[in-house]
Amino acid sequence: MKLNALPMPEAEAAFLACCGSKSWARRMVEGRPYADAAELMAMADRVWWSLAPADWQEAFAAHPAIGENKVGAEDRSRRWSEQEQSGVASAEAALLAELAEANRIYAERFGTIFIVCATGKSAGEMLGLLRSRLGNDPEVELRVAAEEQQKITRLRLLKVEP
Repeated sequence: MKLNALPMPEAEAAFLACCGSKSWARRMVEGRPYADAAELMAMADRVWWSLAPADWQEAFAAHPAIGENKVGAEDRSRRWSEQEQSGVASAEAALLAELAEANRIYAERFGTIFIVCATGKSAGEMLGLLRSRLGNDPEVELRVAAEEQQKITRLRLLKVEP
């Protein structure tokens, strides 16, 4: 596996591109070597669900809001976000404005950006999901957002270790 062979700094950077939690990335590096992709995914999930909510929030903060670009993000992570959010690229200006406003309301309500595994979703679908989750209790929403981050992380790990 490619991740097993990388020197520690490069491995940590690769893991951070998959999930923006430094604790998660560090523990994934420490968990090497991985026998195969199944073991890698199992460890990724185990580590993710063992983290504190502050670590989850750190991972969320590494993402751009839906419809925006993350200025200063590591190139690989920014490129992946653009691919994952490709359903927004063709959206009309009015829909993008609705997304921006819903993102603002979400951030105000929950103190973080809206996290969704955007791969394969249109801008309208993402807006619908965002609006539906605005009614969640903050604790429920934190768990839902963490589940979405887990999906994103798994997809990105497959990009590093196909």
